[in-house]
Amino acid sequence: MKPCPSMAMLRLIADIRAAVPFDIPESSLCLGPCAGCSKKLIEFLDDQLCDWQSKLDAGYEPRLGDINKLAKTAKKIHKVLVKNNFISLG
Repeated sequence: MKPCPSMAMLRLIADIRAAVPFDIPESSLCLGPCAGCSKKLIEFLDDQLCDWQSKLDAGYEPRLGDINKLAKTAKKIHKVLVKNNFISLG
């Protein structure tokens, strides 16, 4: 049985929070050449997750497109963080 959209979004948010190191100190985020600004990307993703959590808490029912968009954004940011050596693929 497929989960309802709200549950799917909650799971996605939990998975993203588990995969992305939101607790990295700022001093270790800017250590040389980067493929993208890791600090700004992590802050952007955190803002997106907090925004969705607030919407879900207020009773908003996300659509499949909303879930897909957040998943794509997180995958792109994750890819950059891997390229910048903040996350390993293992």
